[in-house]
Amino acid sequence: MIKKVIISGGGTGGHIYPAIAIANALKVIDPTIQILFVGALGKMEMEKVPKAGYEIIGLPIAGIKRELSVDNLSFPLKLTRSLLKARSIIKSFKPDVAIGVGGFASGPLLMVASLLGIPTLIQEQNSYAGITNKLLAKRAKAICVAYPNMDSFFPKNKLKMTGNPVRSDILDVTHKRTQAYAHFGLQPNHKTLLVIGGSLGAKTINESIEAGLKLLINSGYQVLWQTGKPYAEKAANAINSLKTPYAKSFDFIYEMDLAYALADVVVSRAGALSVSELCLVAKPVILVPFPYASEDHQTKNAMSLVEQNAALLIKDKDAPEELVQTALRLLQDVEKQHTLSQNIKKLGKPNAAKEIAETVLELI
Repeated sequence: MIKKVIISGGGTGGHIYPAIAIANALKVIDPTIQILFVGALGKMEMEKVPKAGYEIIGLPIAGIKRELSVDNLSFPLKLTRSLLKARSIIKSFKPDVAIGVGGFASGPLLMVASLLGIPTLIQEQNSYAGITNKLLAKRAKAICVAYPNMDSFFPKNKLKMTGNPVRSDILDVTHKRTQAYAHFGLQPNHKTLLVIGGSLGAKTINESIEAGLKLLINSGYQVLWQTGKPYAEKAANAINSLKTPYAKSFDFIYEMDLAYALADVVVSRAGALSVSELCLVAKPVILVPFPYASEDHQTKNAMSLVEQNAALLIKDKDAPEELVQTALRLLQDVEKQHTLSQNIKKLGKPNAAKEIAETVLELI
């Protein structure tokens, strides 16, 4: 009998790439398995999932804005339409199990699946569970988590400590350094600062790096900078004005294995996926948590590393004054780089996708 699995969620790379990693791991175990993704219309999963070779259907769901907004008035209608469409998708596809990875679409899909008697699995990436997953947990059969002490949010008997699944190409980047320099057009004899604000970019990080770019270059370092689309032009102009070969900017870096390979120090947001990837590539990192993430979960993710001397943390509000100076100090301090690298490596979970896939198949 051919097994069928629905994977729902998305919105950011932090939800999408773990979902794709789980799908790939399921395919390795059972190549005949049928996998359907369900995302939110207009969100990045509608582009990234087909690129990874999987079919996806979009729901008209959107989140509630935190500030007063006319858009919030349409939320009940969008939710109702999404629940009805989710029911139609499930009735048509007939999945054996439904997986939720977080993001707008996972709520309606998992809720309907559980009500129709289909086993559900939640993959919670963060150290602080969101309200949707806390609600869905009551009916879920299994909850895969990446941080300890998650029984404060979920029933202990449903928890499985797997870590967060990441793309397989970053599991070993040590031998890719030469290839990486050639790919990005950077110099092997210069230490490299990798700046990643997440798949959508990060305004504060971008502005701080732009302001300190000349200082970084003049200090003998080079910068590989993922800006996100909104800041791409500004970053490119900043580099062009310096007429330097020691800085390259991209709105999005698909070859993250190569980016990690040449990085000596990383500046990053503290989304769950970024943190999990950094643990596996064991890079010294300065984390700048996004302060408006739900329940401030990025700060909690970052603190789980800082408390083990596995990362440095700079608050978003302090980044304009402190980020570049901290990066320069760390680039100059080889001993501190080594300590952070060794400590963050201990927190990596390289088999997360495989363990989650095995749990999914157990539910079937």
